[in-house]
Amino acid sequence: MPLDSVPSQAVEERPIRVRLDPPAEEPPRGPVRVPRRALLAVVVLFGLTYLAAQSCQQSQVRLSKDRAVQTALPRAGFEPQRTQVRLVRQGLNGHPFWAISFSVPAASGDGYAKLTTVRVDANTGKIESVNRERP
Repeated sequence: MPLDSVPSQAVEERPIRVRLDPPAEEPPRGPVRVPRRALLAVVVLFGLTYLAAQSCQQSQVRLSKDRAVQTALPRAGFEPQRTQVRLVRQGLNGHPFWAISFSVPAASGDGYAKLTTVRVDANTGKIESVNRERP
């Protein structure tokens, strides 16, 4: 059984033919037509993304507690002895507000001589409402 020393020598050498065709000229393309459904889908997705971003922004608290008290204090109308601050969320989307109560206790110790509650938007710092209760 004769063995070939190198396997490639056992194969006949044949020329390799490669066919090179010149590139075919393509006719110039017109503008790409986008189906209406695809365009509608893109518009709807952008709208949903915008709404989601807006609702996330509105639920964040940008105004600090101390800044809210500074904003509301001039609206109290008196020099408070007590200040109570709480963060409340109102509405279906849970919009945050700082509710700041300024008070002066009554001399009898029962109730308040003066009480004012100021509601400040926790995103913008805008005073939304002022509620004064005086006996």
